[in-house]
Amino acid sequence: MHGLMRSVWKEPPPPGPPARVGRDWALVGVLVPVAVLEGFLRPDLPWRVLAVTVTVALVPTLLWRRTRPLPMLATVFGVTSLVPLLTGGAPLETYTQAYLLLLVYALFRWGSGRAAVTGLALMLVSLGLSIAVGRVGPADAVAAGAVLVAAIALGTAFRYRSRARQRELDQVKLLEREQLARELHDTVAHHVSAMAIRAQAGLATAASRPDSATEALRVIEAEAARALAEMNAMVRVLRRTDPTPRPVDLAPGRDIGDLQRLAGRDPSGLTVDVALSGDLDDLPPAVAAAIYRVAQESVTNARRHARHATRVEVRVAADATSVRLRVSDDGEDAGRPSASPGHGLVGMTERAGLLGGTCVAGPGPGRGWTVTAVLPRAATAT
Repeated sequence: MHGLMRSVWKEPPPPGPPARVGRDWALVGVLVPVAVLEGFLRPDLPWRVLAVTVTVALVPTLLWRRTRPLPMLATVFGVTSLVPLLTGGAPLETYTQAYLLLLVYALFRWGSGRAAVTGLALMLVSLGLSIAVGRVGPADAVAAGAVLVAAIALGTAFRYRSRARQRELDQVKLLEREQLARELHDTVAHHVSAMAIRAQAGLATAASRPDSATEALRVIEAEAARALAEMNAMVRVLRRTDPTPRPVDLAPGRDIGDLQRLAGRDPSGLTVDVALSGDLDDLPPAVAAAIYRVAQESVTNARRHARHATRVEVRVAADATSVRLRVSDDGEDAGRPSASPGHGLVGMTERAGLLGGTCVAGPGPGRGWTVTAVLPRAATAT
């Protein structure tokens, strides 16, 4: 039990709490006039002017509920606990103050463990004092406690659901990095093998044909430069991965030429059309493999999620500086994972980013879904 309490106390806050957005200002803009209207329309509201003033004054705390949850909660409970000193013990009872539950939720959703424990203690002390001085009866105290517990449970549930989701996405990114590192390793091994063969040929002909030995040295120099560049890229990728062993796909690496395997018509009636244009020769193996993987994943997603789709177009175009992939289908958008990106999209985005490129997915201009990836021709792993 002691260990559990210590782990809760040391729990860090979730990373990247959302800053103030338009809906936060809209919420404040709605609650202020609602509080004022309540003051005009409720004839039974005690201390009308003070109640409305305090309610309106505390509304802006919602703007900082995610980035500073404990100070905002402490401000609200401190003010609402001190106001009865001015009203002869009568508490503020505006219905609009229900928005304070958002602060309780935010504390357990975005606060650290220390902040959550401190905030919970503050709420319990405030409720206990209200019961002790008779401002809240036993029945009302039970109801208030139940509402607080519901807000706390909701915030905690969303907190750990988000954490589980993030762990899944991190796992997908890790596996994608390992796959890319394996492909880079295979490329380096190819260059080293070529160097060894050329070196053996140069040694064998050095005595009788010095020119052949010189040519072999030039080839070895070029292969060594390429191998070094690929090795540097691989090291940069591996530095960003977790050393914990994970299962990886041991299938042979794919390249641009394998894209034609995706073309054809499946039993469901979906036709995949593949078209290649531009100079696709001498692409770095990592770039070629990434183009194939993104196209493969996009076609798979279209088969799984594109409702009533009849056609998927895969277009690859290359120029002197970059390679561009566009995969689009003519299915319906309903049910597509646009708001919460799936693991496949996360993996595609991660792979493209590691190679210095981009990958985005979303609804097409007319109908269907479009995935676009742009990779630099000379990939630099980041």
